[in-house]
Amino acid sequence: MAKQVFSTGEAAQICGISQQTIIRCFDRGELKGFLVPGSKFRRIPRDSLIRFMKHNNIPLGQLDSAKRKVLIVEDDQQIVRLLVDVLKNDGRFETRSTGSGYEAGLLTEKFRPDVLVLDYLLPDINGNLVCQTVRANPDLADTKIIIVSGVIDRNDVDRLLADGADEFIQKPFDVNHLIDRICVLLGM
Repeated sequence: MAKQVFSTGEAAQICGISQQTIIRCFDRGELKGFLVPGSKFRRIPRDSLIRFMKHNNIPLGQLDSAKRKVLIVEDDQQIVRLLVDVLKNDGRFETRSTGSGYEAGLLTEKFRPDVLVLDYLLPDINGNLVCQTVRANPDLADTKIIIVSGVIDRNDVDRLLADGADEFIQKPFDVNHLIDRICVLLGM
């Protein structure tokens, strides 16, 4: 099922324009939508985005892309290769990967993943900081975060969930189980 409501960041990526342009169009009433109650977060219904795109001669191809975006943040290249191969062969996912928390921040802003598969212990920072950074950005509010790790205790897991992770999976893990959890979190 196609996504029905978009953040300004998602709309900007689909349209190939800046998020600030989307926000200005929203605020001027050129792009209809609504504010999330109790916040300043703007949301744009699919039909409104389609009207806006047609009115501005923006191709609808990106809107109809059925693939969900997965960013893999993992420093073990064997795990990265396995996950990229399995997700690519599945056919429902577009993937990007990095082994650094810093790069994860940059890629998250640019790629706008639906899901982050995030190793807890990275060479430069830990998963808590990545979770906090993603959750601090209102345009990434719908991004799901799955933490994977082999060295963790219950207190760390609780802290990760409190910092914004949606799920924790213990390494080693079954790749099919991970894909099932991605699908559940995305409502696929």
